[in-house]
Amino acid sequence: MAIEKWLAIGSIALFGMFVGEMIALYSFMTDIPDDLEFAMQFEANPKLIQYVSIGAAPAGILAGVCFIMSRNFGSKQNGLLIITGGIVLLAGMLYCSTLTEKIDTQYLTDAVTYLPWVFVACSGPVMIFGGYLVKHQKQRPKKEYY
Repeated sequence: MAIEKWLAIGSIALFGMFVGEMIALYSFMTDIPDDLEFAMQFEANPKLIQYVSIGAAPAGILAGVCFIMSRNFGSKQNGLLIITGGIVLLAGMLYCSTLTEKIDTQYLTDAVTYLPWVFVACSGPVMIFGGYLVKHQKQRPKKEYY
Protein backbone atom coordinates (compact mmCIF):
# COMPACT_ATOMS: atom_id res chain seq x y z
CA MET A 1 0.00 0.00 0.00
CA ALA A 2 1.12 3.50 -0.69
CA ILE A 3 1.59 6.05 2.05
CA GLU A 4 -1.65 7.80 1.08
CA LYS A 5 -3.71 4.74 1.92
CA TRP A 6 -2.05 4.41 5.31
CA LEU A 7 -2.73 8.07 6.01
CA ALA A 8 -6.40 7.56 5.15
CA ILE A 9 -6.57 4.47 7.38
CA GLY A 10 -4.94 6.43 10.20
CA SER A 11 -7.46 9.20 9.71
CA ILE A 12 -10.34 6.72 10.03
CA ALA A 13 -8.78 5.34 13.22
CA LEU A 14 -8.36 8.82 14.71
CA PHE A 15 -11.90 9.83 13.74
CA GLY A 16 -13.14 6.65 15.43
CA MET A 17 -11.07 7.35 18.53
CA PHE A 18 -12.42 10.91 18.69
CA VAL A 19 -16.00 9.69 18.34
CA GLY A 20 -15.44 7.09 21.06
CA GLU A 21 -14.00 9.68 23.42
CA MET A 22 -16.87 12.06 22.82
CA ILE A 23 -19.50 9.37 23.31
CA ALA A 24 -17.80 8.25 26.52
CA LEU A 25 -17.69 11.82 27.87
CA TYR A 26 -21.30 12.57 26.97
CA SER A 27 -22.46 9.25 28.41
CA PHE A 28 -20.56 10.04 31.60
CA MET A 29 -22.21 13.46 31.84
CA THR A 30 -25.66 11.91 31.52
CA ASP A 31 -25.10 9.54 34.46
CA ILE A 32 -22.69 11.24 36.88
CA PRO A 33 -23.19 9.67 40.32
CA ASP A 34 -23.96 12.13 43.11
CA ASP A 35 -21.64 10.47 45.61
CA LEU A 36 -18.46 11.31 43.69
CA GLU A 37 -16.35 14.02 45.30
CA PHE A 38 -15.27 15.59 42.05
CA ALA A 39 -18.76 15.70 40.53
CA MET A 40 -19.21 19.32 41.54
CA GLN A 41 -15.74 20.24 40.23
CA PHE A 42 -16.11 18.50 36.87
CA GLU A 43 -15.88 20.72 33.79
CA ALA A 44 -16.30 19.36 30.30
CA ASN A 45 -14.65 22.18 28.33
CA PRO A 46 -11.01 21.20 29.07
CA LYS A 47 -11.78 17.59 28.18
CA LEU A 48 -13.41 18.65 24.92
CA ILE A 49 -10.35 20.70 23.98
CA GLN A 50 -8.15 17.73 24.81
CA TYR A 51 -10.23 15.31 22.74
CA VAL A 52 -10.32 17.64 19.74
CA SER A 53 -6.56 18.19 19.86
CA ILE A 54 -5.82 14.47 20.30
CA GLY A 55 -8.34 12.99 17.87
CA ALA A 56 -10.18 15.27 15.48
CA ALA A 57 -7.43 17.70 14.50
CA PRO A 58 -4.84 15.03 13.62
CA ALA A 59 -7.51 13.01 11.80
CA GLY A 60 -8.42 16.01 9.68
CA ILE A 61 -4.75 16.71 8.98
CA LEU A 62 -4.14 13.10 7.91
CA ALA A 63 -7.18 13.14 5.64
CA GLY A 64 -6.03 16.46 4.16
CA VAL A 65 -2.50 15.21 3.52
CA CYS A 66 -3.88 12.07 1.90
CA PHE A 67 -6.08 14.24 -0.32
CA ILE A 68 -3.18 16.51 -1.29
CA MET A 69 -0.92 13.56 -2.10
CA SER A 70 -3.45 11.83 -4.33
CA ARG A 71 -5.44 14.71 -5.84
CA ASN A 72 -3.44 14.80 -9.08
CA PHE A 73 -4.02 11.21 -10.05
CA GLY A 74 -7.20 10.39 -8.12
CA SER A 75 -7.71 7.21 -6.19
CA LYS A 76 -10.97 5.41 -5.58
CA GLN A 77 -9.58 3.54 -2.58
CA ASN A 78 -8.23 6.67 -0.92
CA GLY A 79 -11.43 8.54 -1.65
CA LEU A 80 -13.58 5.78 -0.19
CA LEU A 81 -11.38 5.65 2.91
CA ILE A 82 -11.69 9.40 3.40
CA ILE A 83 -15.47 9.18 2.87
CA THR A 84 -15.59 6.40 5.48
CA GLY A 85 -13.82 8.66 7.97
CA GLY A 86 -16.36 11.39 7.29
CA ILE A 87 -19.23 8.96 7.80
CA VAL A 88 -17.75 7.77 11.11
CA LEU A 89 -17.45 11.37 12.26
CA LEU A 90 -20.97 12.24 11.12
CA ALA A 91 -22.63 9.23 12.77
CA GLY A 92 -20.77 9.67 16.04
CA MET A 93 -21.47 13.37 16.32
CA LEU A 94 -25.16 12.89 15.51
CA TYR A 95 -25.32 10.36 18.34
CA CYS A 96 -23.54 12.80 20.69
CA SER A 97 -26.02 15.50 19.77
CA THR A 98 -28.86 13.24 20.90
CA LEU A 99 -27.11 12.75 24.25
CA THR A 100 -26.98 16.50 24.94
CA GLU A 101 -30.69 16.48 25.77
CA LYS A 102 -30.04 14.10 28.69
CA ILE A 103 -27.12 16.02 30.24
CA ASP A 104 -27.75 17.83 33.53
CA THR A 105 -27.89 21.62 33.15
CA GLN A 106 -24.94 22.25 35.46
CA TYR A 107 -22.64 20.47 33.00
CA LEU A 108 -24.24 21.91 29.87
CA THR A 109 -22.04 24.63 28.36
CA ASP A 110 -21.92 26.18 24.92
CA ALA A 111 -19.06 23.90 23.93
CA VAL A 112 -20.95 20.79 25.04
CA THR A 113 -24.03 21.93 23.13
CA TYR A 114 -22.47 23.13 19.88
CA LEU A 115 -19.32 21.03 19.40
CA PRO A 116 -21.15 18.00 17.96
CA TRP A 117 -22.86 20.25 15.41
CA VAL A 118 -19.54 21.84 14.47
CA PHE A 119 -18.14 18.41 13.64
CA VAL A 120 -21.32 17.39 11.83
CA ALA A 121 -20.64 20.40 9.60
CA CYS A 122 -16.95 19.42 9.29
CA SER A 123 -17.81 15.90 8.17
CA GLY A 124 -19.44 17.26 5.01
CA PRO A 125 -16.26 18.72 3.48
CA VAL A 126 -14.33 15.58 4.44
CA MET A 127 -16.80 13.46 2.47
CA ILE A 128 -16.81 15.95 -0.42
CA PHE A 129 -13.02 15.81 -0.75
CA GLY A 130 -13.18 12.02 -0.62
CA GLY A 131 -15.82 12.07 -3.33
CA TYR A 132 -13.57 14.27 -5.45
CA LEU A 133 -10.86 11.61 -5.26
CA VAL A 134 -13.33 8.90 -6.25
CA LYS A 135 -14.55 10.84 -9.29
CA HIS A 136 -11.22 12.29 -10.42
CA GLN A 137 -9.51 10.24 -13.12
CA LYS A 138 -5.86 10.34 -14.00
CA GLN A 139 -5.36 12.51 -17.04
CA ARG A 140 -3.26 11.10 -19.81
CA PRO A 141 -0.31 13.17 -20.85
CA LYS A 142 -0.66 14.89 -24.19
CA LYS A 143 1.53 13.53 -26.92
CA GLU A 144 3.81 15.93 -28.61
CA TYR A 145 3.94 15.18 -32.31
CA TYR A 146 6.61 17.68 -33.14
